[in-house]
Amino acid sequence: MSSMIISTGGTGGHVIPAKVFYDYFKEKFKVKIISDNRGLNFIEKENYNVSEIHIPQFKKNFNIFIFPFFLIVSFLKSLFFLKKENPKLLLSTGGYMSIPHCLAAKILNIKIFLFEPNLVIGRSNLLLLRFCKKIFAYENNLKNLPSKFSHKLIVIKPIVRKEFLKQKKTSSSNKDFKILIIGGSQTAKKLDTIFLKDILKISKIINLTIYHQTSKSNHEYIKNFYQENSIANKVFTFEDKLSEIMSLCDFAITRAGASTLSELVSLKIPFLAIPFPFSKDDHQYFNAKFYVDKNFGWLINEHKIFENYFYQFFMENIQNKKMLENKVEKMSNFIFEESWSENFNIIERTFYEN
Repeated sequence: MSSMIISTGGTGGHVIPAKVFYDYFKEKFKVKIISDNRGLNFIEKENYNVSEIHIPQFKKNFNIFIFPFFLIVSFLKSLFFLKKENPKLLLSTGGYMSIPHCLAAKILNIKIFLFEPNLVIGRSNLLLLRFCKKIFAYENNLKNLPSKFSHKLIVIKPIVRKEFLKQKKTSSSNKDFKILIIGGSQTAKKLDTIFLKDILKISKIINLTIYHQTSKSNHEYIKNFYQENSIANKVFTFEDKLSEIMSLCDFAITRAGASTLSELVSLKIPFLAIPFPFSKDDHQYFNAKFYVDKNFGWLINEHKIFENYFYQFFMENIQNKKMLENKVEKMSNFIFEESWSENFNIIERTFYEN
């Protein structure tokens, strides 16, 4: 059995696709994940064959003269690791933490494949394009992809964890409405409070249940707000069983990470996307636009949100549920279950063609 290395790390947006790839290819390859210490927070070590190679995170207070030294050390660790494992190929799910691994793979003449979950090519993937065989992405019009590398692009359907495909959606009664507030693997402080007053007003006219993902530091404050105002709730931090929570919800308020959006669509949950305004190259905006253009949800820039915005939005678009039902119907035609095998057949054929 040939061996395969999946390089990932950083945030859940990079790690979740790596886990999906692992779960599929473990039956066909001897697979191992390499990740930095941040990425390990999103990997259940008992379920995955994973090794850590620390890649320093560049910060403003990081000594600019020491940082290259740490990168060189990381590159040498990657080189020795890959030489020992001797994989047939390396698949990178993006992020700067994959750069040393890919450069080491190039030196060792290991085939390199890239995955880009966003609708704007990341800067690390942009740097590594010249070394890779192919890059997998969700759209032909991948923004910022240089035309000279367009022949390397392979378009696939969005990658979704298999438990989301198996999860059955739970329907609410006409008297109840369940809202999910989710900021992704890094949570989102602004989403914690931006609509609390509006939610309180809405709770006076309809029975609301709020499923709210937040950080550990803000958990008690959010929980107390809902309890003090008699709003049914489940406040949680990063959850492995997120699919079960999502399946209970009628609507989501969310940042626009690629994995989160594709999982919401797979469960047929319409959403209001509020992209993180400082995401690199505004990639979260384009992630959301990809689905909003298909009429799956709504999109609003954070700086355009005003007082009572969500209350008005709810009364105009959601209260009678007809617009939601229309979006659910549109999502039903965007098939994920059939694309699971189709996606990986395309990817696997690409591995052997190059």
